Amino acid sequence: MQTSDPLAHLNLGKATDYPTTYDPSQLQPVARELNRTPIGVTEDLPFTGHDDWTGYEVSWLNSKGLPQVAIAEFSVPCDSPHLIESKSFKLYLNSFNESRFDDWQTVADVMQHDLSACAGADVMVSLSSLDEYTNLPIGDLPGTCIDNQDIEIDTYDYQPALLKVEPQVVESLTVHSHLLKSNCLITNQPDWSSVYIHGTGPQLDHASLLRYLVSFRRHNEFHEQCVERIFMDLQRLGFSKLTVYARYTRRGGLDINPFRSNFETAPPSGQRLARQ
Repeated sequence: MQTSDPLAHLNLGKATDYPTTYDPSQLQPVARELNRTPIGVTEDLPFTGHDDWTGYEVSWLNSKGLPQVAIAEFSVPCDSPHLIESKSFKLYLNSFNESRFDDWQTVADVMQHDLSACAGADVMVSLSSLDEYTNLPIGDLPGTCIDNQDIEIDTYDYQPALLKVEPQVVESLTVHSHLLKSNCLITNQPDWSSVYIHGTGPQLDHASLLRYLVSFRRHNEFHEQCVERIFMDLQRLGFSKLTVYARYTRRGGLDINPFRSNFETAPPSGQRLARQ
C-alpha cells in the first residue's frame, strides 16, 4: 500500500523561482513529530530549548526605495509543532529584497508574525545594524575539545552502539567537538557543525563519544533532528542532567544553532564560532 510522503510539499531539492516581492507563502513547515516518534520523543518533551537562527543576508527597501541591510536573529521554540524548513526560510527572506517598508520595526513585526504562523508558536525576531555586529568577538565552546585523540575510526554511518560508559561512576561532563557532520535529509548536502555536550551521568568514554559523533558523517537528517537524536542517545545511557547544543555553519546566508536541555534554559554562549 502506498503512503504519501509528508515532505513532498517542500521546495527543497527542486528548481525554484526566486520571489521578487514580499511573499510569506514561501515559508514551509515540517512537523517535528515526523522525526521525534522514531527516536522515542513523545508530546511530553524530555527537554526544553530553541532553534536559534542567524540571518546574514537580510535586506529590504525603505519608504524612499533605499536598500537597508541588517543581521537578523530568530529563535524558534522547540515545543512548536513545526520546524521551519531552511530553503523556504531563505526564499522568504529574499522576498523582502525589493519590497518597501516604513521602518525597521515594521520589518521585524512582519517577520515575527509570518514565522510564528509557520512554526505554530511565538518566534522571537531581532534586527541589528552592521555597526552593532562589527566588534562582536568570535567565540568558542566551553569544556574539553575531544577532537585530538589518536584513535582509529572506520564507522561513518550512524551507530549509537559506539557509545561506551562506566555505569558505576557518575561524573560531570563538559566537552565539545568540531567534527560533527551530517547531510540534508533531501538534498544530501553536507551540514557542518560544532557540538557542545554538558551534563551529569555515567562516566562517558571520550574516544567512544568521538567515534559516535563521527558516525553521523553519512547520516541524512535535518539539523534540529540530529541534535535531538544525540540528546536521546545520551539520555538513554543514564544522563540525569543533559544539554546538547550545536552551532552549524551557514548556508545561503543562514546558520542554525539548536539548543536542547533538561536542566538549563540557555546555551553557554550566543557568540558565533570561527567557521560561522
